[in-house]
Amino acid sequence: MKNSYAIENIDCAMCALKIEEALNRLPGVHYAALDFTNQRLHLEAEDLEQVRAAIARLEPEATLKELPEGSGAAEPETEVFRLNRELVMLGIALLLFGAHWLFGARLQSLGVPGLHLLPALAAYLLAGANVFRGAWRTLRRGDLFDENVLMVIATIGALAIDAVAEAVTVMLFFKTGELLQNLAVSRSRRSIRALLASRPDKAFRQTTTGLEAVAPEQVRVGDTLVVRPGEKVPLDGKVLSGDSRLDTSALTGEPVPLHARPGDAVMAGMINLHAALTLRVTRPFGQSAIAKVLELVTSAAARKAPTEKFITTFARWYTPAVVAAAAAVAVIPPLVLPDALFRTWIYRALVLLVISCPCALVISIPLGYFGGIGRASKNGILVKGSNYLDALAHLKTVVFDKTGTLTHGRFELLEVVPRNGRHPKALLTHAALAEMHATHPIAQSILAALRREDITLDGDAVSGHTALPGRGIRATVHGRTVLVGNDALLHEQGIPHDVCEVDGTAVHVVIDGEYAGHLRMGDAVKPEAAEALAGLRKEGVEQLVMLTGDNECAAAAVADQLQLDAFHAGLLPDEKVAVLEQIMARAGDGGKVAFVGDGINDAPVIARSDVGVAMGAMGSEAAIETADVVLMTGSPMKMVTAVRIARRTRTIVWQNIVMALAVKGVFVVLGAMGVASMWEAVFADVGVALAAVVNATRALHSRG
Repeated sequence: MKNSYAIENIDCAMCALKIEEALNRLPGVHYAALDFTNQRLHLEAEDLEQVRAAIARLEPEATLKELPEGSGAAEPETEVFRLNRELVMLGIALLLFGAHWLFGARLQSLGVPGLHLLPALAAYLLAGANVFRGAWRTLRRGDLFDENVLMVIATIGALAIDAVAEAVTVMLFFKTGELLQNLAVSRSRRSIRALLASRPDKAFRQTTTGLEAVAPEQVRVGDTLVVRPGEKVPLDGKVLSGDSRLDTSALTGEPVPLHARPGDAVMAGMINLHAALTLRVTRPFGQSAIAKVLELVTSAAARKAPTEKFITTFARWYTPAVVAAAAAVAVIPPLVLPDALFRTWIYRALVLLVISCPCALVISIPLGYFGGIGRASKNGILVKGSNYLDALAHLKTVVFDKTGTLTHGRFELLEVVPRNGRHPKALLTHAALAEMHATHPIAQSILAALRREDITLDGDAVSGHTALPGRGIRATVHGRTVLVGNDALLHEQGIPHDVCEVDGTAVHVVIDGEYAGHLRMGDAVKPEAAEALAGLRKEGVEQLVMLTGDNECAAAAVADQLQLDAFHAGLLPDEKVAVLEQIMARAGDGGKVAFVGDGINDAPVIARSDVGVAMGAMGSEAAIETADVVLMTGSPMKMVTAVRIARRTRTIVWQNIVMALAVKGVFVVLGAMGVASMWEAVFADVGVALAAVVNATRALHSRG
C-alpha cells in the first residue's frame, strides 16, 4: 500500500532526486517518488526505518513525518526560520565584501601581507558555510557530481589562481540566487496551498451541554454538527434541520449555490451562506469528498509526465558530462597548444563547473506541472497525475458517452404505445414495477412519470429482479415474467415486435414472452454541449466521437445536432471497449484518445482509454477511483477548461526547458572560448533557475 509522508529540510532539487533514486534501489522498497515542490514522499516499502536511515545517510538534516489523515499539502515547519537565517548570513557577507572594496586599499597600505583580503575571505566563508557543509556530506558518500561540491571546487580553484574577488563574487551570486530561488519555490508552495485552502479546520459538535469545537478528525460517524452561516461544512453528512444555500466552488469550481434542506446530502468543503444547518455525519473526515480531492491533488506528482522523466535522465548525465568537459578544457589545451597557459585554461574550466547543475529544470518542470494540477482543481477538475495532464495536452480524439454526458440524462416519458390489447396504464405500471429498484436515468424517469400520474406502486408485487447489462432488466411482477429493455434484448430473446427505432429512445416491455408495447422516452442535449465541442476543436482536437447503447435513430439525432465526426449506437459495455480500441488504433501514435463518461457505468472503457474522464462526479467515490481525470460537475465545458489548462502548462514547461538549455549551452561555449567570466556564468546560471521557477508559477494562474 502506498503512503505519503511529509519530508522536511530538503532545499535542493538535485538532492531530492538523488534521495528518490537511492530509495528505489533499496531492497523492500517497491515504489518511491519524492515531490520536492510539495515536500512529500510517496512510498510503498516494507521497512520504514530502513527508509529513514537511507535518507539520513544522504541528508542528515532531513526529517520524515507522518501526515495527518485527510491533510493537504505538507508545510515544513522550519522553512521560514531557515530562509530568514540564511538571509541574515548573506546580508552580513555582502557587508563584509563591501568593506573589502571600500577599505581594501587602505588595509593593504598598512604593509601586513594578506590583511586586505580578510574581509573578502570572511565574506566567502560566511556565504559558503552551508555550501561547505553540503559538499562535505556529499564527498563522504563518494558523490562528486553535486552542485555544492562543484561550487567549492570552482571557487577554491579561483582562489588558487589568485582570483579572490571573483571567487567571492561567484559564491555570493550563487547563494543569492539559491536564496531567491528557495523564496520563489516557497512562495509557489504557499500559492498552491492557498489555491487548495478548502480543508475545514474546525467542527462544532452538538453535545448535551451545547456546542464544542473539535478538529474534523475527532468527529465520528453519527455525530451531530451545527454549521453556521459563513462556516465550512467540516464533514460529509445529511441535513437534519435548517434551510440554506451552500457555496460548492471548492469542489466544483462553480459559484452556483446549492440549496440544502432536511434530507439532503452535503459535503465537506462547502460553505454555508445563509442560515444555520444541523447535520448528521455520514463519513469520517479522511473519507470525505474534500479530503479525497486534496489527497488526489497533492499525490498527483507521484505520477510523472514523460517530460519529467526525460529531465530526470538528463540531469543524471548532464553534470558528469560538463565536469568531464571542464577537466578536458583544463588539461588538454595547455598540453597541445603552443603558448597556452594552465592558469588561463583552468579558469575556463572553472567557468564550466559553475554552470554544471541542471537545477533550473529539476525544480521548475515539476513545479509547472503541479501548478497546472492545482489550477485545474480550483476549477473543479481533478487530474490524478502530471502524466495525465500531459496526455490532455496531446489530445487529438475525444470520445463521449451520450446519456448524462452530452445529454441531460433526465429522460421524459413522451408516449405510451401498447400492443396486443394491453392497456396503457397497465403497460406503464408493469414497466415501473420491474424498474423500481434500478438507478439508471431511464428507470428514474419512468418512476417519476407514475408519481406525476398519482399511480401508487405495490412493491410486494415484485418477487424477482435481475439486471441484464447493456440490454435491460428481468423481473417477476404479480407472478408474471416481465422484460424491460432495448431492441437488442428483444432480438436476443426472439420476441416478435413491430417497432425497432423511434424518434427518441424506445423502452420495450415483454410480459410472459409476449410483446406488450413500448415507452417512448426523450432526453434533451445539454445547452452548453455544442459550445464545448466547438471549444475542443479550437484547442486542436480533430475527432469528436460518440458511443451509446441507445438506438441508431436517437444517436443520429444527437450526432447531427452537435455535428459530431462519428457515432456508434446500440453498443453493450464490452462492445464500447472494442470500438474504442479501433478508434485508438486509427489514432496511432499521433495523438491521445480520451473517453468522457459517468465513471460508473463506463468503468471498462474509461480504464482502456489513454485518458479516462469521469464527468459529474461530485461525491462519487466510484468515479474518483476509476478515472484519470475527474470533472466534478456535469458541464461538458469542464473538458474544454481541462484541455486549455493542460496545453498552457505544457507551453510553460517547454519554455523553461528551451530557456534553461539555451542559456547553459551558450555559457558552456562562451566559457570554453574564454569569453564568459565566472561571475557572469554563475549569474546566468542562478538567473535562469530563478526565471524558470517564476515562469513555472504562471501555471497556477492559467485561465480556463
